[in-house]
Amino acid sequence: MATAIKRLLVGRAKRTEQAIHERLSKKTALAVFSSDALSSTAYATEEILLVLAVAVAYGQAYTFHYVVPISLGIATLLVIVTISYRQTIHAYPSGGGAYIVAKDNLGTNAGLIAGAALLVDYVLTVSVSISAGVAALTSAAQGTRFAWLDDHKVALCLFFIAFIAVANLRGVRESGAIFAFPTYAFVVSFLFMIGYGLLHYKLYGAPPPSTEPMKLAEGYHVQPLTLFLLLGAFSNGCAALTGIEAISNGVPAFKQPEAKNASTTLVWMAVLLTIMFLGTSVMAWLYGVQPHANETVISQFARNIFTGPMGWFYYLVQGTTAAILVLAANTSFADFPRLSSLLARDRFLPRQFANRGDRLVFSNGIIILAVFASILVVAFGGDTSRLIPLYAVGVFLSFTLSQSGMVKHWLKERRELLGRRPNDAPREPQGPTPSSTGAVTGAQQSSDAAATAHVRPLPDATLAVETERESPFVADDVTSGPHWKKSIFINALGAIATFVVLCVFILTKFIHGAWIVVVVIPLLVVMFRSIHRHYLLVARQLSTEGLSELRPLPNTVVVPISGVHRGVIAALEYAKAIAPDRVTAVYVDIDETATQKLRDKWTQWGAGINLVVLASPYRSLTRPLLRYINRLRQQNEGGMVTVILPEFVPARWWQHLLHNQSSLLLKGSLLFKKGIIVTSVPYHLEQ
Repeated sequence: MATAIKRLLVGRAKRTEQAIHERLSKKTALAVFSSDALSSTAYATEEILLVLAVAVAYGQAYTFHYVVPISLGIATLLVIVTISYRQTIHAYPSGGGAYIVAKDNLGTNAGLIAGAALLVDYVLTVSVSISAGVAALTSAAQGTRFAWLDDHKVALCLFFIAFIAVANLRGVRESGAIFAFPTYAFVVSFLFMIGYGLLHYKLYGAPPPSTEPMKLAEGYHVQPLTLFLLLGAFSNGCAALTGIEAISNGVPAFKQPEAKNASTTLVWMAVLLTIMFLGTSVMAWLYGVQPHANETVISQFARNIFTGPMGWFYYLVQGTTAAILVLAANTSFADFPRLSSLLARDRFLPRQFANRGDRLVFSNGIIILAVFASILVVAFGGDTSRLIPLYAVGVFLSFTLSQSGMVKHWLKERRELLGRRPNDAPREPQGPTPSSTGAVTGAQQSSDAAATAHVRPLPDATLAVETERESPFVADDVTSGPHWKKSIFINALGAIATFVVLCVFILTKFIHGAWIVVVVIPLLVVMFRSIHRHYLLVARQLSTEGLSELRPLPNTVVVPISGVHRGVIAALEYAKAIAPDRVTAVYVDIDETATQKLRDKWTQWGAGINLVVLASPYRSLTRPLLRYINRLRQQNEGGMVTVILPEFVPARWWQHLLHNQSSLLLKGSLLFKKGIIVTSVPYHLEQ
């Protein structure tokens, strides 16, 4: 039954060699990796207005005019970050996420900080995007018979998180096909709304201001306009930049040539994001829109603009906005599992995160992301404005570390270039290529190249992986030697700009919730280190170095029995097969009559096996057995004790509930006993 449900939701399993066919074209990749960044235009301007509304409520009505200058500053930062990440894509075509770049160039600790920051940000991205999408739906429902949806925001958020998770569990290409249409429908309708809105303003002007009470930013109180308040509005609006790094993280998912296609897609995304974000802010200024508790700014635009014969377009805008906001969570579902798989391959997360599921995706990462995002939605009531203060701190920290790492990367490349002789051959791309890996590995090895590019056989090659890796550098017009000064300048400017914004974020948002992220990131780094230390200790203890050759060990077999039946007979036969002369059956005496019946029956079925009866005055089954087995272990110093447990398996799962689970208790008690092996001999019942 469980398998049938899994196949219905996820689909049939795919063979490993099909991974190469899961690559994405630029058009599909724009939908998969850019939905987060593009969807932020639906709430970034509103987040600026929420902070400025604090001063407007104080009596300074002109404060809303600052929305355009603040948006221009954010757009400038967007251009800087985009150009910087274009450099990263070409330098790290195997996936230039902040974790890899920082770890390779700034050290392991910097890489772990970047990785922790991104993991936190991906969880918050899902929560914020889904909450904003549900807010768009409930805004459209105001004044209709569906207004009751506003009381069920959390339930709607959980439903959409589950939907996105299942879609991603079905595979990369299928999820891209699902999300492509809503993404492009949103872009077209949003751009049309901006153009039509500007024309509508020129023809009819702005409507009278709303008389509804304004909503203020979470954690702020009414106060006059100050530089600190403007910085707070700026940091809120920087939510528009979240998701910029997604394409550089997912370069291996693109069709070949990966770096070129990814950088082109990044430019498309940046251009669309800039136009849509600035257009929304200009319209907010022209129409004098104010933030309200039960209706989003985008909904107010559409209601004011699309009236009469164009009234239907309001619902189209709201529908596509809600769809893109919900589907924007897909960016995190694409990148969180990939990043967690890299951390797992470097042994900083449980290695289950590095395993691909039936559909060639990192299923464990997808499921964990859905669980944590759901917890956040429930904890914060599905309210976007309450989640925003936690948002973007992690991503700007990763921006800063990534761009700082790139500066050091270019300096290293320059030193290598100067150290090369004039007649040296040009540097070739490193890491797996289709010609060297073959179609069998395909996209999987490409996406994992950053984690497995430099592996050496240590005491246990499956557990110990060398964490140092070489940069899969690609020599092209972006990364060639003559452009190294320009490359350093671009990435240094990006590092400085994002660091300044990070400081502004922490300064303005710390008491409003950002402290949670500031505390969580170091805790995650400590957890990564602890997991890594565990794997190193396991590798050291499992090493064959200094181990003597195989030798025969004396084996004493103990068979605990509860009586004489077919299951016990099968276990005794197995015991004699592995140790014919060293088998002992053990029975715990809690009823004298039953014990005597067992002794009488043993003469017929015991087959010469020694029977030991243990007294149990307090009717305990496990304790006398444990004492007896411990004595045997001490007597057989240098040997082993094998405990064989006879078990019968009922024909139906629910029938297990009708029988005691004493064998499970015994297994659990013996699991951590050195020198003791526990083996179950099942006897399957047919009815």
